[in-house]
Amino acid sequence: MDMISILPDLFLTIWTWRRKPSGGGGSGFSAIPKIASVGCGFSAISKVLLSLIPSGGGRGSGEGGGCGGGGGISAIPKVFIFFIAIFMLWVVIPSPSTIRNGFSILHQVPEGHVGVYWRGGALLKTVNDPGFHLKLPFITRYEPVQVTLQNNQVRDIPCGTKGGVMINFEKIEVVNRLHKDYVHDTLLKYGEQYDKIWIYDKIHHEINQFCNSHSLLQVYIDVFDQIGEKMKDALQGDCRHNAPGIEIISVHVTKPTIPESIRRYFEQLEEERIKVLIAIEKQRVVEIEAETNKKKAISEAENSANVGKILMEQKLMEKDSARKQQEIENQIYMDRQKVKADSNLYRESKEAEANKLKLTPQYLELKLIEAIKNILSEENAAIKKILFEENVFVYSIVFMYMCVFLYMCARRLLVYFL
Repeated sequence: MDMISILPDLFLTIWTWRRKPSGGGGSGFSAIPKIASVGCGFSAISKVLLSLIPSGGGRGSGEGGGCGGGGGISAIPKVFIFFIAIFMLWVVIPSPSTIRNGFSILHQVPEGHVGVYWRGGALLKTVNDPGFHLKLPFITRYEPVQVTLQNNQVRDIPCGTKGGVMINFEKIEVVNRLHKDYVHDTLLKYGEQYDKIWIYDKIHHEINQFCNSHSLLQVYIDVFDQIGEKMKDALQGDCRHNAPGIEIISVHVTKPTIPESIRRYFEQLEEERIKVLIAIEKQRVVEIEAETNKKKAISEAENSANVGKILMEQKLMEKDSARKQQEIENQIYMDRQKVKADSNLYRESKEAEANKLKLTPQYLELKLIEAIKNILSEENAAIKKILFEENVFVYSIVFMYMCVFLYMCARRLLVYFL
């Protein structure tokens, strides 16, 4: 008799023992021998245990026939040893995941996953967080479902372009995530392979739709950088309406494989395009340099003009300061001359007034006499020289006429002023 064949009797026996209360006056261990009264499962268990585990003493009298007998008390340690062996087989000993999920009672949900359960093929509403959990073996099936970011790689996607050229996308990576709150609904509608429906198969469909509406040049070069974004929008749009728990983070598309002749043509085309871009870039650099030199010349001219303007303003300010200084000096000189002229005028007016007061006949006659005296005193020596050294007679006559002339002039002056 093997251990697998007695498992149903074992579970029936354990379940009956757990639900059946112990006797009135006995201890807890006194109820264990009563397990043997429920069917013949315990008898089979005892036989298996006796065959696997050596006994420390003689066997009870109830070993030979029926389900009764007096060997029940000695089966207590054998039952515990049996449970330890079951634990070692189903929990501790490593085994493939499918076998462990079926046989194990204690299971572990890894971090970044949630545990979902099926019983009899029906999905349960229980969704467990990471950690250790219990389940019924054989009856309940458990699978971990990842709820963190995951990268699904869709490989070998053949498609035909608008022009009829067959190309192949070797790999497309789809970064997605299944939200924890939508795990049960998503698995209930689409099963465990939900990503096959909404990612793998959907990528194949969308890539073929895209290639059918674009030429090879567009797919391979012109709009290749937009394929990832278009795939993401298409996947997210369908998931938003049908599977809202699936979030598409990004889609990365590798270059498709195309026929070798066309690839060489595209390489030449790309080389020519790069040459054109280099020429355009050089022209742009030359234009930028010319523009820079122009701006530099304009800046230098503006700086020179600003410097000249500043110097001119400085000179004008100096001239203006000199002019104002000269005006001040001129004003000072004019004021000084005006004061001097006013003082001279005042002095002359006062002298005139004084002279007017002095111009009396007696004073004028006195001055005339003094003038004649001075003249006579100055010419006495000459007259003497003339009279005594030269012809005295001639000079005497001249002197007489002069005296008469001076006398007549003096009289006329006196008459004029008086």
